[in-house]
Amino acid sequence: MKLVFSSIMPSSSYTAEQIVVLEGLEPVRKRPAMYIGTTSLAGVHHCLNEVIDNSIDEALAGFAKHVWVTIHKDESATVRDDGRGIPVEKQPKYNVSALELVMTKLHAGGKFDGRAYKISGGLHGVGASVVNALSTWMTVEVHRDGKAYHQEYKRGVPTSPVKHIGKASDTGTIVSFVPDKEIFKEGIALSFDIVKKQVRDRAYLIAKLAFHLRDERTGEEANYYFEGGITSLVKALNRNKTVLHDPIFMKKSSSDGNMELEAAIQYNDSFSESVESYVNVIHTVEGGTHLTGFRMALTRAINDYAKKSGATKNGDDNIIGDDTREGLTAIVYIKISSQNLQFEGQTKGKLGNAEVQPFVQATVKEGLDMYFEENPSDARKILEKVFLAAKARLAAKAAKDAIIRKGALEGASLPGKLADCQEKNPAVSELFIVEGDSAGGSAKQGRDRKFQAILPLRGKILNTERARLDKIIEFEELKALVIALGMGIADSLHPEKLRYHRIVIMTDADVDGEHIMTLLLTFFYRHLPYIVEKGHLYVAQPPLYKISFGKQFHYAYSDDERDNIIKEHSRETRGQPTIQRYKGLGEMNPEQLWETTMNPVHRIMRQVMVADTAAADQTFSMLMGDEVPPRKRFIQTHAKSATLDI
Repeated sequence: MKLVFSSIMPSSSYTAEQIVVLEGLEPVRKRPAMYIGTTSLAGVHHCLNEVIDNSIDEALAGFAKHVWVTIHKDESATVRDDGRGIPVEKQPKYNVSALELVMTKLHAGGKFDGRAYKISGGLHGVGASVVNALSTWMTVEVHRDGKAYHQEYKRGVPTSPVKHIGKASDTGTIVSFVPDKEIFKEGIALSFDIVKKQVRDRAYLIAKLAFHLRDERTGEEANYYFEGGITSLVKALNRNKTVLHDPIFMKKSSSDGNMELEAAIQYNDSFSESVESYVNVIHTVEGGTHLTGFRMALTRAINDYAKKSGATKNGDDNIIGDDTREGLTAIVYIKISSQNLQFEGQTKGKLGNAEVQPFVQATVKEGLDMYFEENPSDARKILEKVFLAAKARLAAKAAKDAIIRKGALEGASLPGKLADCQEKNPAVSELFIVEGDSAGGSAKQGRDRKFQAILPLRGKILNTERARLDKIIEFEELKALVIALGMGIADSLHPEKLRYHRIVIMTDADVDGEHIMTLLLTFFYRHLPYIVEKGHLYVAQPPLYKISFGKQFHYAYSDDERDNIIKEHSRETRGQPTIQRYKGLGEMNPEQLWETTMNPVHRIMRQVMVADTAAADQTFSMLMGDEVPPRKRFIQTHAKSATLDI
């Protein structure tokens, strides 16, 4: 056998000829994830957002009043605004139309010197050109100075110069594009629900800007316009919750005019926190200096008022940041001049400007001090809520410490009911949370013990929507689950200690099973959100039916699949099938449970993800909280679509 390595061995010479320069938009197509974060479907939505944000920048500059977004049947999208329109005259330095420059050159735009756009969502001047580079085709039509202009591009390259195509009675820019399937291999079909959510968030942030959305694939339309800005958003987030006071709103600009803060705060009687931060309409999902400044000011303002009002003594400072966040709903929205803006990465997930933190901290502290002084009744309600949280935190810590001293929590000894797996690598280990001893027995016998662990739970578990940590730790079934997972909970959370990277809820296909699954989902979402956010949580889907034709049998996972199997095989066998409806996992023998539900080759599992955090928060509050009227309305609205298993 002769091995030839010459084609892959590096050359011994390293000369100037080997230096490759990627021209124009080549770098974007070569490394698209560097510019839009991902080439999954989320990247397609990011492209649309970049185009929408360019129209929003016109609104922030005070020119656009409307933005139209249309998804066409061929999966292309069009974004139109009534702003000033992109300039089309030639740029003297490059002797090319300004429109072509903006659409085809990286780091070209009107957002760098702060004159055309004082405030802007775009930072690096790469938004429009990057979307252009990652599109099969793009067209731009500009209405400006009574004239209409047009240019078309193929994968970022102009097919002709900018053309004057006629007169225009209005002003604005119309951008149409279709994402390139060569780049987005998972598909380019935009989700109208995701688009609506992203646009709705922006509509809340920019008061009095109207958005008009249409999906030509389904005919669905949506329109968003909010007079109240972020105050309206806070009220929307607190829907279905009992609020303690009216929203607290504050707004202030920095002395140099380069920063402006808007913040809205409202407490409710729940135990969870819902705080969202934005910079120039960009949702900073990872926070940043503005969020840090806000949280520091909130804790300090509440502590200061507690001392001033005599609720606590000087030096006796029991309130910490976690206490002030329980039941807190807030929006922190900072606008920064474009030339000063610093994000960490092009996807703009985290704000990095150091000067923002002291500005936000001082503004929020001043605003809260004034509000507490002028509204002592609301201030007392907030203090009572915070003190209750502090008391519960101390009680939970005492309960947790007591359990730790007994060697039960944080992996000192695994629960006896856990049938652990042999594998020690969390990345390939699975934990099945099973309802009842009967199903637990079948699962333990049917599993592959090399990498699959089984934890049976007995009876209904605690509804943790309104349960504090001390109650959760005292509840035996949840305590066993926390111990089995190995990563702790609350302030003792250590994600790196998670023992299984696939956690599977496996309950019976009946009303009780659905209820237990809902209780478990509530527990993970409210108290171990890390597991949901990182994609570690799954729901098993056991078959609903076993359909036998003599010695032949098939499994069906839905009513439609059952009907299709019967229809298909009745032609061949001409006999009546025997249909067994599985209502409990314990009705299957271990071999059946393995083959249908646990075997990675054949099983069907649904991964639990959160696409819209605000919507998920409202849903859990409505379904699992104390307020009955919202839940009653939900049941009445969806009663006809419910599937009854009688």
